[in-house]
Amino acid sequence: MQTRPLGNSDLNITPLGVGTWAIGGPDGNYNWGPQNDEDSIRAIQRAVEKGINWIDTAPVYGRGHSEEVVGKALKGLSPQPYVFTKCTLVWAQSQERIVTNSLKADSIRRECEDSLRRLGVERLDLWQIHWPNPDADIEEGWTEMAKLQREGKVRWIGLSNFSPAQMKRAQAIAPVTSLQPPYSAARRDIEKEILPFCGENHIGVIVYSPMQAGILSGGMSRERIQNLPPSDWRRNNDQFKEPLLSRNLVLQDSLGKIGEKYGHSAGVAALAWVLRREEVTGAIVGLRHPNQVDSLIAAGDFRLSKEEIDELEQSVSV
Repeated sequence: MQTRPLGNSDLNITPLGVGTWAIGGPDGNYNWGPQNDEDSIRAIQRAVEKGINWIDTAPVYGRGHSEEVVGKALKGLSPQPYVFTKCTLVWAQSQERIVTNSLKADSIRRECEDSLRRLGVERLDLWQIHWPNPDADIEEGWTEMAKLQREGKVRWIGLSNFSPAQMKRAQAIAPVTSLQPPYSAARRDIEKEILPFCGENHIGVIVYSPMQAGILSGGMSRERIQNLPPSDWRRNNDQFKEPLLSRNLVLQDSLGKIGEKYGHSAGVAALAWVLRREEVTGAIVGLRHPNQVDSLIAAGDFRLSKEEIDELEQSVSV
């Protein structure tokens, strides 16, 4: 699997990265329901064995549980993959389901130490501000991120869910290595301003939810959606309800037909679709079981032809 440099960093990453939102389990807000930690660990290890060289996680995924699972998986891996995580979404132990945003310097420093401990690493390879909230504190937060980078706690610093205007404010303080935005064939709003801005400013882009939380994976149906666990956040997401649901299932079918020609799933085609953009350095793939790795790893090298991209444009516009 070929690699590409991530923004202004010395990190050369594979087109696919391991996403660990779901493996956080049922604790906290926006979870994916109960998970099997042993399956999660084996999925991470299988992905690295297959050539994927980076893992993306965040403290808020299961209130630290995702980072702890990643830390356990890292103990059995050689060579070690890059570890990317985030900050600024915090919770109080006395109010575990209430998550707040903080870009205050002391909070960010504390979160850094907590992530290092949970992951069991001495330094974070990429550390990202999860959300630009509160907006008024962006400068304070980014200043502290840059300070921790100078101290050697983190190698590179990036942003997630920021607008071009907000990225410019961060750039005035310290270079921005990367941006993590949502992007899929079902959600294309970053194509207008964000991707061009990142391309012009040499900011690496690692996109999340490239299969739109699984609805473009090839394994989604109305029946499966109806049977999602009560705690699964997707039950209340607009992409999983009408009128977008019907559009997305048509799109999944179109992706499946293209993938089938090469012995691949709709999910592989969906990943290839986001990777068609030269601004996109890599795509985050949520993995909870080793079998998912085996079914999606082909997307690391598979690319769509111009004719197939044009064909999918017709489905996207449905």
